[in-house]
Amino acid sequence: MNTAPAYLSAPSYVLGETEADHTTIANLHSRAREFGMPPKAELWGWGTVRRTAKSLETLAVESGRAALRAAAVDPGTVDGLIVCSTKFPGGPRTHGRFVETVMTGIGLGDAAFTGITLNRCTNLLVGLRTAHALVAAGQHRRMLVLSIDRITDESVRMENFALFSDGAAACVVGAEPHGADSYELVAGASAQDPASLDWSNEISSDLARVVNERVLTAAGMKPGDIDGVLHLNLFKPLVVMKERQAGFSAEQLFLDNISRVGHCFAADPLINLVDRGAAGQLRDDGHYLLAASVPGVRVSVMLRKLPAAPAPAATTSQEL
Repeated sequence: MNTAPAYLSAPSYVLGETEADHTTIANLHSRAREFGMPPKAELWGWGTVRRTAKSLETLAVESGRAALRAAAVDPGTVDGLIVCSTKFPGGPRTHGRFVETVMTGIGLGDAAFTGITLNRCTNLLVGLRTAHALVAAGQHRRMLVLSIDRITDESVRMENFALFSDGAAACVVGAEPHGADSYELVAGASAQDPASLDWSNEISSDLARVVNERVLTAAGMKPGDIDGVLHLNLFKPLVVMKERQAGFSAEQLFLDNISRVGHCFAADPLINLVDRGAAGQLRDDGHYLLAASVPGVRVSVMLRKLPAAPAPAATTSQEL
């Protein structure tokens, strides 16, 4: 049980530097035939994808710096780092150098670090829940959470549920809010069905309803009280069907980024939160649900948007 409040601040993201129309995906039509999908871009939300030539380390550094800059937080005051990715390069012999490159590039000191990967495209929300628990328990005061992913094999940029883009997202999770864009971490929950974890299974709206009940009960709310759902950027019919089955209305969903950005792995909920705000669709004290589903798992995190405040002066290491 959480013992102290925790806050998510300065959500930020970076996308692959090359924006390309979906028609540049070489095997798009053959993959569509393989999946039994009519090649109708408007139906599925096929738009643009982002590709990068940058390494995961570079994406991590760029997104981490962006979040800390927006939060006006000195990197030296960060005492915890959580890095999420569906696939870390190399193995035990190379992971130390990977973390060193990320931490040095961001300017972190001796922050404790954790890697999260087995949760697939729920990785970021699992990372946020982990950071929330650590901050609320008093084990850390100021953490940086990153999600980084890129496609390395162009033949799988299209799957039967999404068009993948390369990118990263980051935010600060701490015992106090930082910067002009901050949220109270209200509640979070997950639900799993081990028998359905295999990639071949469908996303479960039943698991989403279980998670909704847990999160909303903890917050004393009902589905209609949620101002917006920030979900994964899967194909439009899939998102609409599964989230409506979970109990949400069409008005609560944010579908714009399915065609504009594509599916940036686990980073989608934070990307969509930033862009929904940029579109003027967030309100002070409104409640927003970050949500992600993969076969056999659903994870959600409830946020309450704090009224905008002037950005404070950067915190120094000596003040921690």
